[in-house]
Amino acid sequence: MKKLMFAVLLFLFVVSSAFAKTYTINLGIVTTPKTFHYKAALKLKQIVEKESHGQIKVIIHYSGSVGNETDILQQLQMGALQMGVITAGPIDKFVPAIKAIEFPFIFNSYKQADEILDGKIGRAILNEFPKANLIGYHFLENGFRNLTNSVRPVHSAKDLKGLKIRVMNSQFHVKIWRALGANPTPMPWPIYTQLAQHVIDGQENPLAVIYQYKLYEVQKYLTLTRHVYSALVFVGSKSFYNSLPDKYKKLMFEATKEASIYERNLNREKAAFFLDELKKHGMIVDEHPDIESFKKRVEPLKNQFHGVARKYLDEILTYEKNSQN
Repeated sequence: MKKLMFAVLLFLFVVSSAFAKTYTINLGIVTTPKTFHYKAALKLKQIVEKESHGQIKVIIHYSGSVGNETDILQQLQMGALQMGVITAGPIDKFVPAIKAIEFPFIFNSYKQADEILDGKIGRAILNEFPKANLIGYHFLENGFRNLTNSVRPVHSAKDLKGLKIRVMNSQFHVKIWRALGANPTPMPWPIYTQLAQHVIDGQENPLAVIYQYKLYEVQKYLTLTRHVYSALVFVGSKSFYNSLPDKYKKLMFEATKEASIYERNLNREKAAFFLDELKKHGMIVDEHPDIESFKKRVEPLKNQFHGVARKYLDEILTYEKNSQN
């Protein structure tokens, strides 16, 4: 009798497992498999598929195969995609609150960025995403952005005059570079060909991106401005998230947190390597530019912040002021 009961239970377990609902996450990124965006996505895939015992499958669509970052966000809103690893800049059209963390020179270290983005302020910003029919799971990073160009050395803000600088598809980033005296040109990624053909003079990105996309082949000058801490976000489709059972909703937040911390550590461990390699490839590097000249020009942009973006900008500035006391 015991053997028969065991056999029946085993049969029921096998049958229920076979008919358990499965889920597929189509995850879009604009970068190639050699980048940290992809490594973060791959880490997430490994965690989710393992912890769900294969009930959730993650398919990574890379190299912009499902569109640029704005396209991906729109597809997430519609439920055509389920996840993306997205740069904070293009998100500000959908979630205005995120503009606060894009303000120039607001973070002076990785430690400070982590304290804010992993803390109450960061979670509050992510909680704004559902208003745009999106889910903000967790912050990861591109890193601090730096300027490159093919025309001349840039030591202070006055050296930017007239330079055509590619920026992300973000109105705020256009305003930043216009305030600095450059000619900002919004353009989707990648941009190697445009740089090679001198359609644009320069661009701004973290060291990892500059190295991984071999921009040293078409850019001579590198200025370590560290003007914006470029966060990435694991963004999800709200409709897909709502379709998940509670245990998988919890898993998604846990897995994105683990993958985010993994990616951040990878990025930071390689920073010195990337800088050294860029120098070896012939880039002329200004490691100590006149940062105050840049700060002075962008400071008035605070007056253009209103509503929820201003609210979170003020909260970040207050937090930083209090942490210094």
